[in-house]
Amino acid sequence: MNPLGQTVRSLIDYFAKTNPNKEFVYYPESGRRFTWSEFQIRVRSVAENISALKLPPGIPITGLIGNGQASLEFFLGGMYGGFQVLLANPLAGPDILAYVVDHSETEIFFVVPQYEELMNKAFSKLTKIPKIIPTHPKNGPEWKELDLEKNISIKSTKSNDNALLIYTSGTTGKPKGVVHTHNSLIHGGLNTQLAHELTSNDKTLCILPLYHINAQVVSVMSSIVSGSGIVLPERFKISEFWSNIVDEKCTWFSAVPTIFSYLMNAELNNKLKDELKNLRFGRSASAPLPPALHKAFQDRFGISIVETIGITETAAPLLSNPLNPKLHKLGSTGVAFGNKVRVANEKGEIAKVGEENEIQVKGQNVMKEYLKNSKATKETFTADGWYRTGDLGVMDDEGYFFITGRIKELIIKGGENIAPREIDDVLYKHQNVLEAASFALPDKNYGQIVAAAITPRPGEVVTETELRNLCNESMGEFRSPSKFFFLNELPKGPSGKIQRLKLSDLFSKKK
Repeated sequence: MNPLGQTVRSLIDYFAKTNPNKEFVYYPESGRRFTWSEFQIRVRSVAENISALKLPPGIPITGLIGNGQASLEFFLGGMYGGFQVLLANPLAGPDILAYVVDHSETEIFFVVPQYEELMNKAFSKLTKIPKIIPTHPKNGPEWKELDLEKNISIKSTKSNDNALLIYTSGTTGKPKGVVHTHNSLIHGGLNTQLAHELTSNDKTLCILPLYHINAQVVSVMSSIVSGSGIVLPERFKISEFWSNIVDEKCTWFSAVPTIFSYLMNAELNNKLKDELKNLRFGRSASAPLPPALHKAFQDRFGISIVETIGITETAAPLLSNPLNPKLHKLGSTGVAFGNKVRVANEKGEIAKVGEENEIQVKGQNVMKEYLKNSKATKETFTADGWYRTGDLGVMDDEGYFFITGRIKELIIKGGENIAPREIDDVLYKHQNVLEAASFALPDKNYGQIVAAAITPRPGEVVTETELRNLCNESMGEFRSPSKFFFLNELPKGPSGKIQRLKLSDLFSKKK
Protein backbone atom coordinates (compact mmCIF):
# COMPACT_ATOMS: atom_id res chain seq x y z
CA MET A 1 0.00 0.00 0.00
CA ASN A 2 1.04 3.61 -0.53
CA PRO A 3 2.86 4.82 2.63
CA LEU A 4 2.04 8.49 1.99
CA GLY A 5 -0.42 9.80 4.55
CA GLN A 6 -0.25 6.59 6.60
CA THR A 7 0.20 6.23 10.35
CA VAL A 8 1.24 3.32 12.54
CA ARG A 9 -2.44 2.79 13.36
CA SER A 10 -3.62 2.77 9.75
CA LEU A 11 -0.95 0.25 8.74
CA ILE A 12 -1.74 -2.14 11.62
CA ASP A 13 -5.47 -1.82 10.88
CA TYR A 14 -4.84 -2.47 7.18
CA PHE A 15 -2.98 -5.76 7.71
CA ALA A 16 -5.34 -6.84 10.49
CA LYS A 17 -8.13 -6.51 7.92
CA THR A 18 -6.42 -7.86 4.80
CA ASN A 19 -4.36 -10.65 6.38
CA PRO A 20 -5.89 -11.22 9.83
CA ASN A 21 -4.71 -14.79 10.39
CA LYS A 22 -1.09 -14.28 9.34
CA GLU A 23 1.33 -14.42 12.27
CA PHE A 24 2.90 -11.07 13.04
CA VAL A 25 5.01 -11.67 16.14
CA TYR A 26 6.51 -14.51 18.18
CA TYR A 27 8.11 -14.16 21.64
CA PRO A 28 10.54 -17.11 22.17
CA GLU A 29 10.78 -16.96 26.00
CA SER A 30 7.02 -17.24 26.58
CA GLY A 31 6.15 -19.07 23.38
CA ARG A 32 3.32 -16.61 22.73
CA ARG A 33 2.33 -15.87 19.14
CA PHE A 34 -0.05 -13.24 17.80
CA THR A 35 -1.57 -12.81 14.37
CA TRP A 36 -2.13 -9.38 12.87
CA SER A 37 -5.73 -9.31 14.08
CA GLU A 38 -4.77 -10.49 17.57
CA PHE A 39 -1.98 -7.94 17.77
CA GLN A 40 -4.34 -5.18 16.65
CA ILE A 41 -6.60 -5.99 19.62
CA ARG A 42 -3.66 -5.83 22.02
CA VAL A 43 -2.25 -2.51 20.82
CA ARG A 44 -5.72 -0.97 20.70
CA SER A 45 -6.18 -2.03 24.32
CA VAL A 46 -2.88 -0.35 25.24
CA ALA A 47 -3.98 2.79 23.37
CA GLU A 48 -7.34 2.86 25.18
CA ASN A 49 -5.78 2.38 28.59
CA ILE A 50 -3.28 5.18 28.03
CA SER A 51 -6.04 7.40 26.65
CA ALA A 52 -7.98 6.83 29.88
CA LEU A 53 -5.11 8.52 31.78
CA LYS A 54 -6.08 11.82 30.11
CA LEU A 55 -2.58 13.17 29.66
CA PRO A 56 -2.01 16.79 28.64
CA PRO A 57 -1.44 17.16 24.87
CA GLY A 58 2.15 17.00 23.66
CA ILE A 59 3.44 15.02 26.65
CA PRO A 60 5.28 11.79 25.75
CA ILE A 61 4.55 8.43 27.34
CA THR A 62 7.81 7.06 28.70
CA GLY A 63 8.77 3.47 29.40
CA LEU A 64 11.81 1.83 30.96
CA ILE A 65 10.96 -1.65 29.78
CA GLY A 66 13.77 -3.40 27.89
CA ASN A 67 12.89 -5.89 25.15
CA GLY A 68 10.07 -8.35 24.63
CA GLN A 69 6.29 -8.35 24.52
CA ALA A 70 5.60 -5.46 26.88
CA SER A 71 8.05 -3.14 25.12
CA LEU A 72 6.72 -3.90 21.62
CA GLU A 73 3.10 -3.44 22.68
CA PHE A 74 3.97 -0.24 24.54
CA PHE A 75 5.96 1.09 21.58
CA LEU A 76 3.32 0.42 18.93
CA GLY A 77 0.28 0.74 21.21
CA GLY A 78 1.32 4.22 22.26
CA MET A 79 1.70 5.39 18.68
CA TYR A 80 -1.52 3.58 17.72
CA GLY A 81 -3.27 5.76 20.28
CA GLY A 82 -1.79 8.97 18.91
CA PHE A 83 0.84 9.44 21.62
CA GLN A 84 4.52 10.25 21.28
CA VAL A 85 6.47 7.28 22.66
CA LEU A 86 9.77 7.44 24.51
CA LEU A 87 11.53 4.17 25.32
CA ALA A 88 14.25 5.10 27.80
CA ASN A 89 17.67 3.50 27.58
CA PRO A 90 18.49 1.46 30.71
CA LEU A 91 22.22 1.58 29.84
CA ALA A 92 22.31 5.37 30.04
CA GLY A 93 22.62 5.43 33.84
CA PRO A 94 20.64 7.41 36.46
CA ASP A 95 22.00 10.88 35.62
CA ILE A 96 21.07 10.70 31.94
CA LEU A 97 17.76 9.01 32.72
CA ALA A 98 16.89 11.83 35.12
CA TYR A 99 17.81 14.38 32.46
CA VAL A 100 15.67 12.65 29.81
CA VAL A 101 12.63 12.43 32.09
CA ASP A 102 12.96 16.09 33.09
CA HIS A 103 13.76 17.43 29.62
CA SER A 104 10.89 15.52 27.98
CA GLU A 105 8.44 16.67 30.69
CA THR A 106 7.40 13.07 31.27
CA GLU A 107 4.32 12.78 33.52
CA ILE A 108 3.75 9.01 33.47
CA PHE A 109 6.50 6.43 33.62
CA PHE A 110 6.09 2.72 32.87
CA VAL A 111 8.75 0.50 34.45
CA VAL A 112 9.46 -3.22 34.73
CA PRO A 113 10.73 -4.64 38.07
CA GLN A 114 14.33 -5.15 36.89
CA TYR A 115 14.76 -1.40 36.33
CA GLU A 116 13.01 -0.07 39.42
CA GLU A 117 16.31 0.45 41.28
CA LEU A 118 17.69 2.46 38.34
CA MET A 119 14.45 4.47 38.22
CA ASN A 120 14.63 5.25 41.94
CA LYS A 121 18.21 6.49 41.63
CA ALA A 122 17.23 8.70 38.70
CA PHE A 123 14.08 10.03 40.34
CA SER A 124 16.03 10.95 43.49
CA LYS A 125 17.61 13.69 41.36
CA LEU A 126 14.26 15.15 40.23
CA THR A 127 12.07 17.78 41.88
CA LYS A 128 8.96 16.60 39.99
CA ILE A 129 8.35 12.84 40.02
CA PRO A 130 6.21 11.32 37.25
CA LYS A 131 3.34 8.97 38.03
CA ILE A 132 4.79 5.46 38.09
CA ILE A 133 2.94 2.56 36.41
CA PRO A 134 4.47 -0.84 37.28
CA THR A 135 4.75 -2.99 34.18
CA HIS A 136 5.06 -6.75 33.74
CA PRO A 137 7.82 -7.60 31.24
CA LYS A 138 5.65 -10.15 29.44
CA ASN A 139 2.08 -8.98 29.97
CA GLY A 140 2.38 -5.22 29.98
CA PRO A 141 1.17 -2.63 32.51
CA GLU A 142 -0.69 -3.80 35.60
CA TRP A 143 -4.15 -2.93 34.38
CA LYS A 144 -6.85 -5.33 33.28
CA GLU A 145 -7.53 -5.22 29.59
CA LEU A 146 -10.54 -3.10 28.83
CA ASP A 147 -13.64 -4.44 27.16
CA LEU A 148 -13.36 -3.19 23.60
CA GLU A 149 -17.12 -2.74 23.43
CA LYS A 150 -16.78 0.20 25.82
CA ASN A 151 -15.19 2.07 22.91
CA ILE A 152 -12.99 4.37 24.96
CA SER A 153 -12.11 7.15 22.59
CA ILE A 154 -8.60 7.28 21.17
CA LYS A 155 -7.66 10.42 19.33
CA SER A 156 -7.22 10.49 15.59
CA THR A 157 -3.71 10.62 14.21
CA LYS A 158 -2.16 12.16 11.12
CA SER A 159 1.03 11.23 9.33
CA ASN A 160 2.77 14.45 10.38
CA ASP A 161 1.93 13.99 14.09
CA ASN A 162 4.82 13.35 16.48
CA ALA A 163 5.20 9.61 17.08
CA LEU A 164 8.61 8.98 18.63
CA LEU A 165 10.96 10.82 20.96
CA ILE A 166 14.38 9.20 21.16
CA TYR A 167 17.49 10.59 22.80
CA THR A 168 20.80 10.29 21.05
CA SER A 169 23.63 8.65 22.96
CA GLY A 170 26.15 11.35 22.15
CA THR A 171 29.75 10.91 23.25
CA THR A 172 29.89 14.41 24.72
CA GLY A 173 27.37 16.78 26.28
CA LYS A 174 23.73 16.17 27.09
CA PRO A 175 21.83 13.84 24.75
CA LYS A 176 19.51 15.49 22.27
CA GLY A 177 15.86 14.51 21.93
CA VAL A 178 15.14 13.52 18.34
CA VAL A 179 11.51 13.96 17.26
CA HIS A 180 10.12 11.66 14.57
CA THR A 181 6.66 11.74 13.04
CA HIS A 182 4.59 8.80 11.81
CA ASN A 183 5.66 9.81 8.31
CA SER A 184 9.41 9.77 8.99
CA LEU A 185 9.24 6.45 10.85
CA ILE A 186 7.17 4.83 8.11
CA HIS A 187 9.58 6.08 5.46
CA GLY A 188 12.48 4.69 7.50
CA GLY A 189 10.70 1.33 7.36
CA LEU A 190 9.95 1.80 3.67
CA ASN A 191 13.61 2.54 2.87
CA THR A 192 14.55 -0.70 4.65
CA GLN A 193 11.93 -2.58 2.64
CA LEU A 194 13.20 -1.08 -0.62
CA ALA A 195 16.86 -1.83 0.10
CA HIS A 196 16.25 -5.42 1.18
CA GLU A 197 13.29 -6.26 -1.09
CA LEU A 198 11.10 -7.30 1.82
CA THR A 199 7.70 -8.86 1.23
CA SER A 200 4.92 -10.18 3.45
CA ASN A 201 6.65 -13.60 3.29
CA ASP A 202 9.67 -12.35 5.20
CA LYS A 203 10.34 -12.77 8.92
CA THR A 204 13.07 -10.99 10.88
CA LEU A 205 14.86 -11.90 14.10
CA CYS A 206 15.07 -8.71 16.18
CA ILE A 207 17.97 -9.06 18.63
CA LEU A 208 18.86 -5.39 19.05
CA PRO A 209 17.27 -3.37 21.89
CA LEU A 210 13.91 -1.75 21.19
CA TYR A 211 15.03 1.50 22.79
CA HIS A 212 17.42 1.94 19.84
CA ILE A 213 16.42 3.32 16.44
CA ASN A 214 17.79 0.29 14.58
CA ALA A 215 15.35 -2.15 16.17
CA GLN A 216 12.52 0.37 16.21
CA VAL A 217 12.67 1.10 12.50
CA VAL A 218 14.78 -1.47 10.67
CA SER A 219 13.18 -4.47 12.38
CA VAL A 220 9.75 -3.25 13.57
CA MET A 221 8.71 -0.48 11.17
CA SER A 222 9.87 -2.43 8.11
CA SER A 223 7.68 -5.31 9.29
CA ILE A 224 4.75 -2.91 9.76
CA VAL A 225 5.24 -1.45 6.27
CA SER A 226 5.71 -4.78 4.48
CA GLY A 227 3.13 -6.77 6.45
CA SER A 228 5.78 -9.34 7.37
CA GLY A 229 6.67 -11.11 10.62
CA ILE A 230 9.02 -10.62 13.54
CA VAL A 231 10.63 -12.83 16.18
CA LEU A 232 11.41 -10.82 19.31
CA PRO A 233 13.50 -12.39 22.10
CA GLU A 234 14.10 -10.46 25.31
CA ARG A 235 17.83 -10.25 24.67
CA PHE A 236 20.58 -11.44 22.37
CA LYS A 237 21.92 -14.84 23.36
CA ILE A 238 24.64 -16.54 21.34
CA SER A 239 23.30 -19.97 22.37
CA GLU A 240 19.80 -19.24 21.01
CA PHE A 241 20.54 -17.01 18.03
CA TRP A 242 20.81 -19.68 15.35
CA SER A 243 18.10 -21.91 16.81
CA ASN A 244 15.61 -19.02 16.69
CA ILE A 245 16.47 -18.42 13.04
CA VAL A 246 16.22 -22.08 12.10
CA ASP A 247 13.14 -23.01 14.14
CA GLU A 248 11.14 -19.92 13.13
CA LYS A 249 12.34 -19.92 9.53
CA CYS A 250 13.60 -16.35 9.74
CA THR A 251 14.65 -14.84 6.43
CA TRP A 252 16.86 -12.00 7.68
CA PHE A 253 18.29 -10.28 10.75
CA SER A 254 19.93 -6.99 11.66
CA ALA A 255 23.01 -6.91 13.90
CA VAL A 256 26.04 -4.80 14.79
CA PRO A 257 29.70 -5.68 14.19
CA THR A 258 30.24 -6.71 17.81
CA ILE A 259 27.55 -9.38 17.49
CA PHE A 260 29.15 -10.71 14.32
CA SER A 261 32.42 -10.99 16.26
CA TYR A 262 30.72 -12.91 19.09
CA LEU A 263 29.05 -15.30 16.65
CA MET A 264 32.37 -15.90 14.90
CA ASN A 265 33.93 -16.84 18.22
CA ALA A 266 31.19 -19.34 19.15
CA GLU A 267 31.42 -23.05 18.53
CA LEU A 268 30.05 -23.96 15.10
CA ASN A 269 27.41 -26.62 14.47
CA ASN A 270 28.68 -28.45 11.40
CA LYS A 271 25.13 -28.89 10.09
CA LEU A 272 24.24 -25.22 10.52
CA LYS A 273 24.92 -24.15 6.93
CA ASP A 274 22.42 -26.71 5.66
CA GLU A 275 19.80 -25.56 8.19
CA LEU A 276 19.94 -21.92 7.13
CA LYS A 277 18.18 -22.41 3.78
CA ASN A 278 15.43 -19.90 4.66
CA LEU A 279 17.87 -17.16 5.69
CA ARG A 280 18.26 -14.69 2.80
CA PHE A 281 20.78 -12.31 4.36
CA GLY A 282 22.11 -10.68 7.50
CA ARG A 283 22.31 -6.92 7.87
CA SER A 284 25.10 -4.98 9.56
CA ALA A 285 24.71 -1.42 10.80
CA SER A 286 25.43 1.07 13.64
CA ALA A 287 29.20 0.87 13.13
CA PRO A 288 31.52 0.03 10.21
CA LEU A 289 31.91 -3.72 9.60
CA PRO A 290 35.62 -4.45 9.12
CA PRO A 291 36.13 -6.10 5.70
CA ALA A 292 38.16 -8.94 7.23
CA LEU A 293 35.33 -9.80 9.65
CA HIS A 294 32.75 -9.38 6.89
CA LYS A 295 34.46 -11.87 4.58
CA ALA A 296 35.30 -14.35 7.36
CA PHE A 297 31.67 -14.42 8.58
CA GLN A 298 30.30 -15.01 5.10
CA ASP A 299 32.80 -17.79 4.45
CA ARG A 300 32.10 -19.53 7.73
CA PHE A 301 28.30 -19.42 7.70
CA GLY A 302 27.54 -19.16 4.00
CA ILE A 303 25.37 -16.08 4.58
CA SER A 304 25.37 -12.90 2.57
CA ILE A 305 25.95 -9.90 4.86
CA VAL A 306 24.61 -6.56 3.64
CA GLU A 307 26.57 -3.65 5.09
CA THR A 308 24.52 -0.52 5.75
CA ILE A 309 24.60 2.65 7.80
CA GLY A 310 21.85 4.50 9.63
CA ILE A 311 21.51 7.12 12.33
CA THR A 312 18.85 8.16 14.80
CA GLU A 313 18.05 11.39 12.97
CA THR A 314 17.28 9.61 9.67
CA ALA A 315 14.96 7.00 11.22
CA ALA A 316 17.80 4.46 10.89
CA PRO A 317 18.52 3.55 7.24
CA LEU A 318 20.68 6.00 5.37
CA LEU A 319 22.71 3.86 2.94
CA SER A 320 22.75 0.18 2.07
CA ASN A 321 24.56 -2.17 -0.21
CA PRO A 322 22.21 -3.75 -2.77
CA LEU A 323 20.73 -7.12 -1.86
CA ASN A 324 22.55 -8.83 -4.73
CA PRO A 325 25.90 -10.02 -3.29
CA LYS A 326 27.58 -9.44 -6.67
CA LEU A 327 26.89 -5.73 -6.24
CA HIS A 328 28.39 -5.50 -2.74
CA LYS A 329 31.57 -3.55 -2.14
CA LEU A 330 33.47 -4.59 0.97
CA GLY A 331 34.08 -1.62 3.24
CA SER A 332 31.32 0.43 1.61
CA THR A 333 28.07 1.37 3.33
CA GLY A 334 26.40 1.19 -0.06
CA VAL A 335 24.12 3.45 -2.05
CA ALA A 336 21.02 5.49 -1.24
CA PHE A 337 17.59 3.83 -1.12
CA GLY A 338 14.54 6.07 -0.71
CA ASN A 339 16.50 9.17 0.33
CA LYS A 340 19.15 11.33 -1.30
CA VAL A 341 22.74 11.31 -0.03
CA ARG A 342 25.70 13.47 -0.99
CA VAL A 343 29.23 14.38 0.13
CA ALA A 344 29.51 18.12 0.73
CA ASN A 345 30.83 20.78 3.08
CA GLU A 346 28.85 22.86 5.59
CA LYS A 347 27.99 25.37 2.85
CA GLY A 348 26.46 22.68 0.67
CA GLU A 349 29.31 22.68 -1.86
CA ILE A 350 29.41 19.17 -3.31
CA ALA A 351 32.67 17.25 -3.20
CA LYS A 352 34.22 15.64 -6.27
CA VAL A 353 34.18 11.87 -6.73
CA GLY A 354 36.70 10.37 -4.31
CA GLU A 355 37.07 13.61 -2.34
CA GLU A 356 36.45 13.40 1.43
CA ASN A 357 33.90 15.57 3.16
CA GLU A 358 30.70 15.29 5.20
CA ILE A 359 27.92 12.81 4.40
CA GLN A 360 24.61 14.70 4.09
CA VAL A 361 21.08 13.38 3.54
CA LYS A 362 17.66 14.61 2.46
CA GLY A 363 14.43 12.61 2.54
CA GLN A 364 11.08 12.00 4.22
CA ASN A 365 12.80 9.73 6.76
CA VAL A 366 14.74 12.65 8.27
CA MET A 367 13.71 13.82 11.75
CA LYS A 368 11.38 16.73 12.38
CA GLU A 369 13.58 18.49 14.97
CA TYR A 370 15.59 18.30 18.17
CA LEU A 371 13.23 18.79 21.10
CA LYS A 372 13.54 22.25 22.68
CA ASN A 373 16.73 22.91 20.77
CA SER A 374 16.02 25.11 17.78
CA LYS A 375 19.67 26.23 17.65
CA ALA A 376 20.96 22.66 17.22
CA THR A 377 18.18 21.89 14.75
CA LYS A 378 19.12 24.87 12.61
CA GLU A 379 22.84 24.16 12.78
CA THR A 380 22.45 20.55 11.72
CA PHE A 381 20.77 21.44 8.41
CA THR A 382 22.41 23.20 5.49
CA ALA A 383 20.80 26.27 3.94
CA ASP A 384 19.33 24.09 1.19
CA GLY A 385 17.77 21.62 3.64
CA TRP A 386 20.24 18.70 3.83
CA TYR A 387 20.84 17.04 7.21
CA ARG A 388 24.49 17.06 8.24
CA THR A 389 25.36 13.65 9.66
CA GLY A 390 28.79 14.51 11.07
CA ASP A 391 30.21 11.45 9.27
CA LEU A 392 33.17 11.88 6.95
CA GLY A 393 33.16 9.92 3.72
CA VAL A 394 33.78 9.69 0.01
CA MET A 395 31.64 8.60 -2.94
CA ASP A 396 33.08 6.59 -5.81
CA ASP A 397 32.15 6.88 -9.50
CA GLU A 398 29.38 4.27 -9.12
CA GLY A 399 27.57 6.08 -6.31
CA TYR A 400 28.87 3.88 -3.47
CA PHE A 401 29.76 5.65 -0.24
CA PHE A 402 32.68 4.88 2.06
CA ILE A 403 32.66 6.22 5.63
CA THR A 404 36.10 7.32 6.77
CA GLY A 405 35.27 8.52 10.29
CA ARG A 406 33.48 11.13 12.36
CA ILE A 407 34.35 14.79 12.03
CA LYS A 408 35.00 15.01 15.78
CA GLU A 409 36.89 11.70 15.81
CA LEU A 410 39.30 12.62 13.05
CA ILE A 411 42.94 12.25 14.12
CA ILE A 412 45.08 15.23 13.08
CA LYS A 413 48.76 14.34 13.46
CA GLY A 414 51.18 17.08 12.52
CA GLY A 415 48.52 18.66 10.33
CA GLU A 416 47.81 15.38 8.53
CA ASN A 417 44.23 14.08 8.69
CA ILE A 418 44.05 10.39 9.57
CA ALA A 419 40.73 8.51 9.48
CA PRO A 420 40.45 6.02 12.39
CA ARG A 421 38.51 3.58 10.19
CA GLU A 422 41.48 2.86 7.91
CA ILE A 423 43.59 1.89 10.93
CA ASP A 424 40.83 -0.30 12.39
CA ASP A 425 40.58 -2.24 9.12
CA VAL A 426 44.27 -3.14 9.35
CA LEU A 427 44.07 -4.17 13.02
CA TYR A 428 41.13 -6.49 12.31
CA LYS A 429 43.29 -8.42 9.85
CA HIS A 430 45.00 -10.02 12.85
CA GLN A 431 43.12 -13.27 13.42
CA ASN A 432 43.23 -12.98 17.23
CA VAL A 433 41.72 -9.47 17.43
CA LEU A 434 38.09 -9.47 18.58
CA GLU A 435 37.59 -5.69 18.76
CA ALA A 436 39.77 -2.76 17.74
CA ALA A 437 39.42 1.01 17.75
CA SER A 438 41.96 3.68 16.93
CA PHE A 439 41.71 7.14 18.46
CA ALA A 440 43.62 10.36 19.07
CA LEU A 441 45.85 11.20 22.02
CA PRO A 442 47.28 14.68 22.64
CA ASP A 443 50.98 15.13 21.89
CA LYS A 444 53.24 18.16 22.44
CA ASN A 445 55.14 17.60 19.17
CA TYR A 446 52.46 16.52 16.70
CA GLY A 447 49.34 17.95 18.35
CA GLN A 448 47.85 14.47 18.27
CA ILE A 449 49.17 10.96 17.82
CA VAL A 450 47.43 7.71 16.87
CA ALA A 451 46.57 5.19 19.59
CA ALA A 452 44.66 1.91 19.42
CA ALA A 453 42.65 -0.12 21.92
CA ILE A 454 42.43 -3.87 21.41
CA THR A 455 40.32 -6.69 22.84
CA PRO A 456 41.83 -10.11 21.98
CA ARG A 457 39.64 -13.09 21.23
CA PRO A 458 39.00 -15.15 24.40
CA GLY A 459 41.87 -17.48 25.11
CA GLU A 460 44.08 -15.94 22.43
CA VAL A 461 47.16 -13.75 22.69
CA VAL A 462 47.91 -10.61 20.70
CA THR A 463 51.22 -8.79 21.15
CA GLU A 464 51.97 -5.13 20.57
CA THR A 465 54.91 -6.09 18.35
CA GLU A 466 52.66 -8.10 16.02
CA LEU A 467 50.17 -5.27 15.69
CA ARG A 468 52.84 -2.61 15.23
CA ASN A 469 54.50 -4.61 12.45
CA LEU A 470 51.13 -5.26 10.81
CA CYS A 471 50.27 -1.55 10.76
CA ASN A 472 53.72 -0.36 9.70
CA GLU A 473 53.74 -2.74 6.75
CA SER A 474 50.25 -1.70 5.68
CA MET A 475 50.24 2.09 6.14
CA GLY A 476 53.68 3.20 7.19
CA GLU A 477 55.00 4.29 10.55
CA PHE A 478 53.59 7.83 10.51
CA ARG A 479 49.93 6.75 10.25
CA SER A 480 50.32 3.68 12.49
CA PRO A 481 49.42 3.70 16.19
CA SER A 482 52.17 4.96 18.48
CA LYS A 483 50.54 3.41 21.54
CA PHE A 484 48.51 0.22 22.06
CA PHE A 485 46.16 -0.51 24.95
CA PHE A 486 44.69 -3.95 25.69
CA LEU A 487 41.25 -4.12 27.33
CA ASN A 488 38.81 -6.87 28.25
CA GLU A 489 36.06 -4.88 26.53
CA LEU A 490 35.92 -1.61 24.62
CA PRO A 491 33.42 1.08 25.71
CA LYS A 492 30.25 1.06 23.60
CA GLY A 493 27.02 2.94 23.24
CA PRO A 494 23.60 1.25 23.37
CA SER A 495 23.76 0.34 19.68
CA GLY A 496 27.03 -1.53 20.13
CA LYS A 497 29.08 1.24 18.52
CA ILE A 498 32.57 1.60 20.00
CA GLN A 499 33.01 5.05 21.54
CA ARG A 500 36.37 6.41 20.43
CA LEU A 501 36.01 9.70 22.26
CA LYS A 502 35.65 7.85 25.56
CA LEU A 503 38.88 6.03 24.80
CA SER A 504 40.56 9.35 24.05
CA ASP A 505 39.32 10.82 27.32
CA LEU A 506 40.28 7.73 29.33
CA PHE A 507 43.86 7.40 28.13
CA SER A 508 44.52 11.13 27.85
CA LYS A 509 43.98 11.35 31.61
CA LYS A 510 46.36 8.46 32.22
CA LYS A 511 49.24 10.01 30.31
